[in-house]
Amino acid sequence: MFTDWSSWLNQPLMWPLLAFHCWMLIDAVRRQEWVWVAFIFLFPVVNDILYFFMVYRGSTPHASTGFELPGQHKRERIAELEKQIHLLDKAHHHLELADIQFQRGKFKLAEESYLRTLEREPQDLDARAHYGQCLLRLSRAAEARPYLEAVCFENPKHDYGHTLMALAETRTALGDAEGAIAIWEQIVSQHSYARARMQLAELLAAKGQGARARSLAEEVIAEDRHTPHYQRQQEQPWVARAKKLVKTLPA
Repeated sequence: MFTDWSSWLNQPLMWPLLAFHCWMLIDAVRRQEWVWVAFIFLFPVVNDILYFFMVYRGSTPHASTGFELPGQHKRERIAELEKQIHLLDKAHHHLELADIQFQRGKFKLAEESYLRTLEREPQDLDARAHYGQCLLRLSRAAEARPYLEAVCFENPKHDYGHTLMALAETRTALGDAEGAIAIWEQIVSQHSYARARMQLAELLAAKGQGARARSLAEEVIAEDRHTPHYQRQQEQPWVARAKKLVKTLPA
């Protein structure tokens, strides 16, 4: 490191690096990632970059957060599927390609592949459910609702409750708060998803049921301390919302 602080601060790249370092350090403190805090503080630059890609970027919410669809996020797999589709044109190849595009946040491309799947297998449960979720992410909740309702009627446990969660979010998007609450109550009675408990908590808080809402939010915060690291990354947006909600509700 530089012994002359004035020379150090006059280096063109030092101010952007310092700003990035402070950004990552503050974010690690906010997330209570104390091991990372120590590494970033003691060994900056390298650990700043590692933290950005391993924690910050991995936990930043995006359009498909909360949807765990099957498929590989690899360009090689996309190319392979496109070749198989060209040669064989099988429904399951179109579905896998659609799921990959969904996970990548390429919802228009995903929609095209889901439609091709449904042309070939109109009764495929996964295709209908995932297509409904895709429509929801395209802000077309009214179109998504019949697909999601039909799948949930046939199998309420489809995709380990993720299809039912999508239906609850669809009802919320359409202004049906009571219908959404009923579905969220069903989900939280069977699963411990932070995504479900937090959206139920927020709807209950809006209806004046602060005590129950606070209890649900506190459960999300408490369980976050004991979950595996990969799961914490996925649920971080919901934990952040839980902490924000608790601050607005009376103890």
